[in-house]
Amino acid sequence: MIPAAFEYVAPTSVEEALAALAEHGAAGDDVKIIAGGQSLLPVLRMRLNAPEWVIDLGRIDALRGIRDEGDHLAIGAMTTHHDVGHSALVHEHALLISKAITHLADAQVRHRGTFGGALAHADPAGDLGAPALALEATFVIQGPGGTRTVPAAEFFVDLFETAISEDEILTEVHVPKRGGWGASYEKFVRIAHQWPIVAVAATVRTEGGTIAEARIGLTNMGSTPVRAHAAEQALVGQPATEEGVAAAAAVAAEGTNPPSDLNGDADYRRHLAGVLTRRAVLAAAG
Repeated sequence: MIPAAFEYVAPTSVEEALAALAEHGAAGDDVKIIAGGQSLLPVLRMRLNAPEWVIDLGRIDALRGIRDEGDHLAIGAMTTHHDVGHSALVHEHALLISKAITHLADAQVRHRGTFGGALAHADPAGDLGAPALALEATFVIQGPGGTRTVPAAEFFVDLFETAISEDEILTEVHVPKRGGWGASYEKFVRIAHQWPIVAVAATVRTEGGTIAEARIGLTNMGSTPVRAHAAEQALVGQPATEEGVAAAAAVAAEGTNPPSDLNGDADYRRHLAGVLTRRAVLAAAG
C-alpha cells in the first residue's frame, strides 16, 4: 500500500528538529518523528496513521554512537540495533542488551531500526523495553525547555505511550555498567522473528555459586514492560541451581496484567513467565 501524502523535513541537528516540531505543532499539524522507520513505515503504508508532517532524524549524526561515561554507557537514540548489538562496550558492560538484540526481529530490521526509536515506540511486546527496565536505564529527553532525564521505571507510561512530550525528542539512553553480571534473554514465539508471546530479561550477579543480586524485566506481560520485583527479592541468597531458582521463578508474574489474545490467555502467559524466568536466571547465573 501507499501512504497518504505528507510533508517531509530532514533536519541535521537536534535543535533544527525541535524547531520544526515546535513550528508545525503550534500550527496544529499532525506531526510524526521517524527514526529507523521499522515501526512507523508499516503504519503509514497501511494508512493507520496519516500525519501532515514527518520529521526524519536520520541525518542527525550527533544522535548516533556509544560512549563510555565512567559509571554508565551513553547510547545515542539513532544508533542502529546492529551497532549496539556488535559493540564491545555494550557486550562488556551491558550484556543483557547484547543478548536481547540477538533475538530482535531479523538482520534487515537490525540494520535499519534504531535503539531509541524502538524504545520510544513503547510496544509492550518489543524486545528492548524489559532489558532497559531491568538494567535501570535513564532516558535523556530534549525539548524547548532544555534537557531532562527520566528513569526507565517512569519512562514507559502505557500502551505505546512514554514520558516523551509532543514537543520533545529522545536523544540518548544511559545504561549503568554491570560488568561481571551474567545475562540472558529468553523469548517464547510461535514463529521465528515474531513478537514474543512472553519474554524475560534477566541479569544476575553471583558470589560463590549464590545469587547476590538479580534484575528481571518481563516483556508482553502488561501494557508496559514490567519488573519482576518479587522474583528478584526471592532470588537473593539462593543457590544458582534448579532447586534454588524454582521457587523464585514461580512468583515472577506476581502483580502483572498480561493480555489475552489468539496466542494465549493471561494465565498461559503467567505460566510462561515463570518457566522463562527460571531458564533466564539459570542461564545468566551460568
